[in-house]
Amino acid sequence: MSYLDKLLEDVEVKWKPLGEFADYEQPTDYLVDSKNYDDNFLTPVLTAGKTFILGYTDETDGIYKASENPVIIFDDFTTANKWVDFDFKAKSSAMKMITSKDESKALLKYIYYWLNTLPSDLIDGDHKRQWISNYSRKLIPIPCPENRKKSLEIQQKIVGILDSFTELTAELTAELTARQKQYQFYREQLLRFNEKEVKHLSLGDENIGKFIRGGGLQKKDFTETGVGCIHYGQIYTYYGTYADKTKSFVSEEFAKKARMAKYGDLVIATTSENDEDVCKAVAWLGDEEIAISSDACFYSHNLNPKYVTYFFQTEQFQKQKRPFITGTKVRRVNADDLAKIKIPVPSKEEQERIVSILDKFDILTNSISEGLPKEIELRKKQYEYYRDLLLTFPKDNLEE
Repeated sequence: MSYLDKLLEDVEVKWKPLGEFADYEQPTDYLVDSKNYDDNFLTPVLTAGKTFILGYTDETDGIYKASENPVIIFDDFTTANKWVDFDFKAKSSAMKMITSKDESKALLKYIYYWLNTLPSDLIDGDHKRQWISNYSRKLIPIPCPENRKKSLEIQQKIVGILDSFTELTAELTAELTARQKQYQFYREQLLRFNEKEVKHLSLGDENIGKFIRGGGLQKKDFTETGVGCIHYGQIYTYYGTYADKTKSFVSEEFAKKARMAKYGDLVIATTSENDEDVCKAVAWLGDEEIAISSDACFYSHNLNPKYVTYFFQTEQFQKQKRPFITGTKVRRVNADDLAKIKIPVPSKEEQERIVSILDKFDILTNSISEGLPKEIELRKKQYEYYRDLLLTFPKDNLEE
């Protein structure tokens, strides 16, 4: 019999309304006043949504001391929630702070892990305050409710197991962040050359390459199979530094009249909703030619394809790009302006050496098949598996 089987063997469970064990507080006394956020300030400003930490404030009054009394922050509209054990200020009154009414009956961390087994049952457009109208009425499994000591012992063991998984994921995430910073540092250093030692030529220089605008490809033109294509929006939502397979396809008939990129060309998004994504590029390393959408262009050149793509990721490139960005809601850089940006052009051997170094960092920090992101995803799935296994009890004893 496994440890889990022994832990849960013959455990009597009763399902009771969550509101019997969890209390809530509005963050009214802890709302931030200033919008002057700065990473050098000490106190994080929280939202229960995906962003979580909006920034840091220098305000010293009205700070919730979660370092002394941890809480679950709960978004009353989306039901998103986070475990918080550090001091903070809140951004919005839409966030509730959940605590345990009695830790001798139900551990707050146990409640938190159980909350995250619940599927979202929200309906689009539902703007109800979810905690009172919905979540406080949900039934939570309480093991051995008649024996508080045993109940807490089981809850503590469940929490301990799940904590070990979340701590491992946090360590891997911290490692990934450190490696990403290291990657960024080396990329900036390796692609920076003294202009007296290495020529810096315009991307549109006739000795290097030229930009070709994409055609009229739209998402409605996609087919299940056929000729590969890249839509501009996929460049910053799907692709990484390089690719040899496309996510989407068009018919052979459509491809005959499309603008086609070949092996080694860079495919570049010339339109985005933000400055960071505009001009994001992916090197096409597939054997077949592919169709390119409008609001994108491709760069045909005689440089190492990955070398050019890595250059597009540097601050050196970004600094030259920014003055050419136009538009308000939609941000654009046209191909003629891209051609004016200068790139350092070392020898072919030096380009290959730089690429070989940066490829290792790229795989480590971005690969979903062999790098840290894959390891983190595997640990998350392992955590979710054991969380659901540990917190899914038979519903024989539902509270009337």
